[in-house]
Amino acid sequence: MTDVGLQRDHNEDSYAVLSEYDLFIVADGMGGHRAGDVASRLATESIADFFRSTSREDATWPFHFDTSLSEEENRLQAGIRVANRQIFERSIRSRDCAGMGTTIVGALFSKKKNRIYVGHVGDSRAYRVRKGSISQLTRDHSLFNDYIMAMPELTEEQRAELPRNVITRALGMNDSVAVDLISDEPQPGDVYLLCSDGLSGMLSDDQILHIVSSTEEVPEMCRRLIAKANENGGEDNITALVIRIDEQDVADLPNSATIGPPADSQQVNSGERSTVPAASASRSEKS
Repeated sequence: MTDVGLQRDHNEDSYAVLSEYDLFIVADGMGGHRAGDVASRLATESIADFFRSTSREDATWPFHFDTSLSEEENRLQAGIRVANRQIFERSIRSRDCAGMGTTIVGALFSKKKNRIYVGHVGDSRAYRVRKGSISQLTRDHSLFNDYIMAMPELTEEQRAELPRNVITRALGMNDSVAVDLISDEPQPGDVYLLCSDGLSGMLSDDQILHIVSSTEEVPEMCRRLIAKANENGGEDNITALVIRIDEQDVADLPNSATIGPPADSQQVNSGERSTVPAASASRSEKS
């Protein structure tokens, strides 16, 4: 699900759900003259097109295959890099799109390996809720985080003075981009949340954990997460995309993970309010 929030006049978030590839994406656009809309939509569409075009065994990939990574990791990383290149080239060609960019977080499930691979650039996040605890799988590419890593001795007062809305990495800023990759082994009952910072910036980890743990249906989780973010101020566009690993699905398919939406469903969204069977997803202009 995605929502414009309470303080923005339009939604610059986009998301994509491609169940045929077990691929889920959230993008949070930024840039003047509504260019953030263009960047986030181009990111989700480019990655989706890349996965379709490389579904054939004889497909040619635009980047060198990294033998230290799995095929799934290579595919996810390459898709994000393709999106970066297309956004960068569009920003050069179009004056209205100059300087546009977007964060990205994508989750790719491998049924063969029972793994989830997460790729991200920027400060859109991936969380995992498991057995009553929550873990942030991604690390924000932000000036705030860079300061904390470089100077962990900073006091709480000093940390409070640091800027929190400046990201240090995004798609479209340069012709190439470094993509962080995380691998995780899903277990029955796990819930994965992909979100823009309009959600994570308004909710604490404990609030996210409480809503996810106390809600039965996946669409209702998304509705409650967005409602709480708005209740806490709704300062930005809000996107929540939730995937739950069902016990019966895993029992039926040994060493595999079956994800919420039915196999024939597919959705690409660029800012309009909507609901899909088992996923919900939203973003803002950043400095």
